Amino acid sequence: MFCAAERPMHQRLWLAVPFLFSAAVFGLMGSAGLITASWTTVPLSPVVSGAGVAVAAAVSGGVRWRRPWQRTWLRWPYLAAVLVFGVLVGAVEVPALATAVVGLPVLLGLVFQCLMQSEEGRSASDCR
Repeated sequence: MFCAAERPMHQRLWLAVPFLFSAAVFGLMGSAGLITASWTTVPLSPVVSGAGVAVAAAVSGGVRWRRPWQRTWLRWPYLAAVLVFGVLVGAVEVPALATAVVGLPVLLGLVFQCLMQSEEGRSASDCR
């Protein structure tokens, strides 16, 4: 039976979640563009930025906040600011090679982290 570790996420890691998610998606888009040679640039899409914000909002309940007020007064304004930033840079074109070079290592790191956490959960002796 699978059992996840019950550890809260560090606040600094949570602050990076929207950017890590977006970098991973843009890395996939850039590598697909390089493989198919269909495009040489990748547009920074507000949709991808919005998805990164949604992921950060979804995991924000498991963050170890330093102060109680941060749960409301840091979380929501920060997510709104990241979303606005994503909309503002939505028309910027980035070379596909650059997005692949930056995004694919991020994606591999996220996959590795997920695999390590699932292995930790399986080896926990007090799972019920």
